[in-house]
Amino acid sequence: MNKYMFLGAGLCVAMALTSCGSSESAYKKAYLKAQQRTEQQTTVTPAVTTETPTVTPVVTTPVTETRIVDNNDATPVRQENVELQSGAPLKAYSVVIGSFTLKANAEGEVQRLIQKGYDARLVYTPQNNMYRVVASSFDTKPEAAQSRDQLAQQYQGAWLLYAK
Repeated sequence: MNKYMFLGAGLCVAMALTSCGSSESAYKKAYLKAQQRTEQQTTVTPAVTTETPTVTPVVTTPVTETRIVDNNDATPVRQENVELQSGAPLKAYSVVIGSFTLKANAEGEVQRLIQKGYDARLVYTPQNNMYRVVASSFDTKPEAAQSRDQLAQQYQGAWLLYAK
């Protein structure tokens, strides 16, 4: 009798150990899918801060740059459809200092800007699923360009947004 119980218990243990394992093909599929997604996207350098960043790397698809020309001004401006998430309404031209895939990371950057005295806003771009951190917004392009030039000293890669 003990012999059959021991054999049955051994059989149950063997089945339990072999049936619960993940197959290598499942891991390979997940790896290939992630690799494909990475190839379709490019990395954007996050905004530079004095604190140690605790955010994940920002990944985005390339945005086509549109030049909007006001009189003799040829300052490059990106034109995107955006949805205001927080802050005061946007004016015609805005200075974007960072783009994030995670809303929480973008909200943290907005709070840091507000603490520094900026009228920061958070906007969402549904076309590429990105949260943009807007440091300032202006009615005229020259004002926005001047603000961008000042902010670019602290936030490399700052750019102008013309909200559709």
